[in-house]
Amino acid sequence: MGSSTPFWQALESAETGTQRPLEEALDALAFNEAGLIPAIAQQHDTGEVLMMAWMNREALETSIQERRACYWSRSRNRLWRKGESSGQVQQLYSIHTDCDGDTLLLKVDQQGAACHTGRRDCFYVALTETHAEVDQSPLVDPNTLYGNP
Repeated sequence: MGSSTPFWQALESAETGTQRPLEEALDALAFNEAGLIPAIAQQHDTGEVLMMAWMNREALETSIQERRACYWSRSRNRLWRKGESSGQVQQLYSIHTDCDGDTLLLKVDQQGAACHTGRRDCFYVALTETHAEVDQSPLVDPNTLYGNP
C-alpha cells in the first residue's frame, strides 16, 4: 500500500515525461541490508523472463554506463558482467524500477543461454500439483560455456 519513500510517492501521480536526476533515483532505491537489489532480466523484444540476479549500486551504474548487464555475484563477491566467462552476453536496452524502488527490470538482448545450466532462461522447472518437472532442454552443454570440456 503506497511507496516507501517520498521520491517514489511523488512519481506515483507524475505525468508522463516527468524527469528527476539519476542520482536522486539511485539514492532512493531500496537496497537491502547487504546493499543489493533484485534485478529481473527480460528479453526486450519477446517479453521472455530470463533470470533474476542481484545488483549493488556499482553494478547498476556500470550497467547504465556500459549498456551491458552487470550484476553483483554473491558467490564470487565481485561485479559480474553477464557473459564474461560464458560469452552469453546481455546487451542492455533499458532499466526500469518498480513503483516503490525495490526491484529492477532490465530489458536486454540475451545472446544464447541466460542460465548457467545452458538453458535459455533460469525458469525451467515447472511446479504442478504433484511434482516438479524440467520443461526445457539446454541449448548448449554448460561445461562448454565455462571452459570445462
